[in-house]
Amino acid sequence: MKISDGNWLIQENLNVINPMCVHEVRVGKKELIVLAAPRDVIARGDQLDIPLFTIRFFSPQVGVIGVRIEHFKGIYPTAPEFVLAYDPDINIECSEDKDRATLKSGDLSVCIKQLGDWQMDFLHDGKRITGSGVKSTGYATEILNNQTYMYERLDLGVGETCYGFGERFTAFVKNGQVVETWNKDGGTSTEQAYKNIPFYLTNRGYGVFVNHPEMVSFEVASEKVSKVQFSVSGESLEYYVIDGPTPKQVLERYTRLTGRPSLPPAWSFGLWLTTSFTTNYDEDTVNSFINGMQERSLPLHVFHFDCFWMKAFHWCNFQWDPAVFPDPKRMLTRLKAKGLQICVWINPYISQQSELFKEGMVHGYLLKTPQGRVWQWDKWQPGQGIVDFTNPAACKWYGDHLRRLMDMGVDCFKTDFGERIPTEVVYYDGSDPQKMHNYYTYLFNKVVYEILQEKKGKKNAVVFARSATVGSQSFPVHWGGDCYANYESMAESLRGGLSLGLSGFGFWSHDIGGFENTASASVYKRWCAFGLLSSHSRLHGSKSYRVPWLYDDEAVDVLRFFTNWKCRLMPYLYDMSVAAAQHGLPVMRAMLLEFPKDPSCDYLDRQYMLGDSILVAPIFSESGTVLVYLPEGRWTHLFNNEEVSGGCWREETHGFMSLPVYMRENTLLAVGANDQRPDYADGVELHLFALQDGCEATATVRNLDGEVALTATVIRQGRCLQVALLGVAKPCSLLLRGVEKLTAAPTENVVLEQKELGLQIIIGPGTKQLELRF
Repeated sequence: MKISDGNWLIQENLNVINPMCVHEVRVGKKELIVLAAPRDVIARGDQLDIPLFTIRFFSPQVGVIGVRIEHFKGIYPTAPEFVLAYDPDINIECSEDKDRATLKSGDLSVCIKQLGDWQMDFLHDGKRITGSGVKSTGYATEILNNQTYMYERLDLGVGETCYGFGERFTAFVKNGQVVETWNKDGGTSTEQAYKNIPFYLTNRGYGVFVNHPEMVSFEVASEKVSKVQFSVSGESLEYYVIDGPTPKQVLERYTRLTGRPSLPPAWSFGLWLTTSFTTNYDEDTVNSFINGMQERSLPLHVFHFDCFWMKAFHWCNFQWDPAVFPDPKRMLTRLKAKGLQICVWINPYISQQSELFKEGMVHGYLLKTPQGRVWQWDKWQPGQGIVDFTNPAACKWYGDHLRRLMDMGVDCFKTDFGERIPTEVVYYDGSDPQKMHNYYTYLFNKVVYEILQEKKGKKNAVVFARSATVGSQSFPVHWGGDCYANYESMAESLRGGLSLGLSGFGFWSHDIGGFENTASASVYKRWCAFGLLSSHSRLHGSKSYRVPWLYDDEAVDVLRFFTNWKCRLMPYLYDMSVAAAQHGLPVMRAMLLEFPKDPSCDYLDRQYMLGDSILVAPIFSESGTVLVYLPEGRWTHLFNNEEVSGGCWREETHGFMSLPVYMRENTLLAVGANDQRPDYADGVELHLFALQDGCEATATVRNLDGEVALTATVIRQGRCLQVALLGVAKPCSLLLRGVEKLTAAPTENVVLEQKELGLQIIIGPGTKQLELRF
């Protein structure tokens, strides 16, 4: 919301009070309490008829400082609250002198000026990164309805840019935008978002998390162009400043506080194919897709049944439509015999045509109005109600239906919707409906995810979720929602995915070919390349099937080529996924995450790093012409082995079987020998790219449970390569990209083979050290 009217005035409908000076500081062992007044209160007469703001400074984790600003404290707390991990044993330093009070956690500190005008500064290692001054912190009251708000304005420096706020499809750099964190079902082509996260980070090496599940209104260098303003309704505001100094360290600290992404099972990284939304299908249709993929040598790993696996107007009753699928259990057995995992669509809504509606109504499993009846409307399904996941009995009731489906052979669920949650309702546990609007999706996906863990084991649980809030990163995977079948929507989807990755989410997908309408063959083929070089890959649409032979013959070849490559890249991708689970880093990374010191990367939103070593620039044109920026260093094209210098823009033209996919220098890439499946652990090749003198490259190969199976390190000194190997239980190979010969023969436990891309060295089991000269 806007507080100011230009630089000097306040909005006509508001009264505003600002803390202007410090009245008292209370220094505790692990916190500072500051009492601030809107005017000087030294004189006794000035101490009447005046508010005092209570501002508490504390630290829940090393390098994270919390700020809680309160006006009236007599407000009873309401649920829900984000689940945050506090460390009670961290070292916090609190101090005070006549000039300032300071709280320090790690390299991050906050200093509050004791004398004169209000001033609060956050510093990394003694250097100011942000803060607020006079009239930056405030309390606003709407004159007509007496609604109150708390707000804060944190400074932005020259050239400072802001990112994150969840999966947002607007401009990647959020400066100049108004962002309101209120989940909506708005597609990918508007300012609305399915996944709103009240967190942002900047290119100056810190992040800010506003700890409010309800709507937070951000003015990002918009109302005040040198500040980020955020406001919430009520009498208090709580936020956290999160130290870096790199964007990766910010995300690591943020996800340590709010939850790490869980590691999805390896099979989920393969190709998903769906029935699509409003298409007609039965078992024969499904088999025509699956057999058609097999006949064309197209690897397929997950088959998804969208909404109409249930009878129309009965969603969700969790019953297969008997007119279409008369024997679903045997059908699923037949499909799984083909090596497929099975996914089915669900949502948290119950149509009154479903036999479950009456049951949910009788037992109190559905949201109610303040008048005590079931909340209903006719959007989506006729007379639908919404499951109340604050009721443990409702969670079990809903979960038992999922357990029954899993006993039939279902492996995972697409957890759709969860954004249109009303606020004129009463929850079983008395939760605040304003806070529950966004938080509802957390409870919904938590219930489903935990049932998957219960039935499939903790390492085999995966959902395909559309809506999210803070903490939802613990229940992967999330996809981008309803996009159009054109290049513009393909690009906006990527912007959304990169923003989500900068908001603590490790895994993300999108509808290859677009959801709405039917793509041209050109768009479909370019999107296949993009989709198979994403964390997760799904062919899905609305009114038409998404199998490639319905577009053109070349689409079949394109889909096969990139699916094969994704399967081969799985040793590398799975290692990057473990990094996501352990450190909160996204698999698909905005360029600034890997190159924070390169200002040319600040605005890049049409390319990304797939993990830490592979640069991908999707092509958004039929002609195949693309501009790609390569940061400083030597880069090698993964497919054709061309090596080029970075630190510049390149204009390239690619056919449908290629795109800019460049390997970063000093990379040892683990490539698998299996181009048909993602869930394997044998047969690895180590590809060495542009190892510079005095540098080293490391690759880690993991088993399907995420544990380390092989670690390889190559160090270059001049023309000598020292290779250290740990865990070589089976033969593997080292491919020296671009190297044609060795000047000295290697040791006897290896075999040399000349390959098109370079010199391959076959390494026998048990080998621990090699020294090679080239």
